[in-house]
Amino acid sequence: MRVDVRALGACNRLAERGAGQAAGALTDLTGTDLSVEVTGASVASGEDLAEAFAGRESIGVSVGLRGGLEGEAVLAFDADNVDALLSLLPGGASMGRSAVTEVGNIALGGFLDGWANYLGKAIDMTPPRYFEADGAAVLPDGALAGDGVFLFESRLDATTTDLDFSIYMLPDSGEFRDLVVGKTAPAAAPGADGGAGNDGVDTTAVPYESLATFASLAKRGSANAADNIAMMTGLDTSVDVSRLRFVPLADVPAEVGVEPHAGTVFELQGEPSGYLAILFEEESAARIAASMLPSEPDEPLGGMAENALCELGNVMTSGFIDGWANVLGTSITHSPPEFVHDIGSATISPLIAKLSQRQDYGFVIDAAIRTEGVQTRCDVYALPDERELTRALDRLSES
Repeated sequence: MRVDVRALGACNRLAERGAGQAAGALTDLTGTDLSVEVTGASVASGEDLAEAFAGRESIGVSVGLRGGLEGEAVLAFDADNVDALLSLLPGGASMGRSAVTEVGNIALGGFLDGWANYLGKAIDMTPPRYFEADGAAVLPDGALAGDGVFLFESRLDATTTDLDFSIYMLPDSGEFRDLVVGKTAPAAAPGADGGAGNDGVDTTAVPYESLATFASLAKRGSANAADNIAMMTGLDTSVDVSRLRFVPLADVPAEVGVEPHAGTVFELQGEPSGYLAILFEEESAARIAASMLPSEPDEPLGGMAENALCELGNVMTSGFIDGWANVLGTSITHSPPEFVHDIGSATISPLIAKLSQRQDYGFVIDAAIRTEGVQTRCDVYALPDERELTRALDRLSES
């Protein structure tokens, strides 16, 4: 199965539109404004999903999908936010479980309407099933089996109260397979001109198996980067989350947020080229830099700390991309580190602006790497050029 990147981007737009309809339905129901924070598609194995959802306690509703699209859809609230939801509903506090079920039924119905309208076929939902779940138990059992699944995730945010929640859709094959291979794909994203490369191969289509392979490479690269932190600092380091996601590039800065961050960014040369950012929240950056220095720096993020973070970024980046080059059979180098210290979205926006000149969507590898002892965490955002990555993955499938 070859996944058409333009078609996947168009499906992502359908999911974003559906999330917007769900937000509108819940705004009418609760009287609280909600907006779509981000929507993205992940290619993830069961192991990846288990790690990504570890430590979460969720309450919500799941439904099975039949007809025009088959699979499962889930609406999940953080368990700590459910009281806030119930307080907004007439009689919600006394209705509890049934109120959550009704909210989930309305929101998921709105989410799926856009898909049904596009397909021209009704999407039937099974009766909603209320759940209280830990970790990846929020997802259907089938999601954790096999080598990999597509997961559409939309996060919605309430502007005036703690009512954030997520919608997950895990489509089965059939109609969805036809969508992502491009046979019945929605119109391509503006600016995504596609076409064939010099070798006559459609440069926007990539074998699904290669995407799954690259997702595992992303995880391995994250582990290598964590090992390099441990080597330089002597601190136990682990990877909390590492996933390959396909998202609108314009949404990435908002994901990083507005909290002050410090770290390093790199330009990648080779195939694939692109950008890589290693970002710590400000206090974490100061702590990890201090752990690498022989004495306490005069300034938490002054010149000595900046040099330490650049050195750390260098070895992390090498660990991250060396595995790509080896498996893809390409050569990938990186620029000297550029130190950044600003609000999070501002640190990554220039990279997005450059990549957006060539594409509207992108494969984003994000990893959360945590060090023990000094309580630091860094987020790694790898932003490869979509066309070059596709060509490399296509060659991988032929080797």
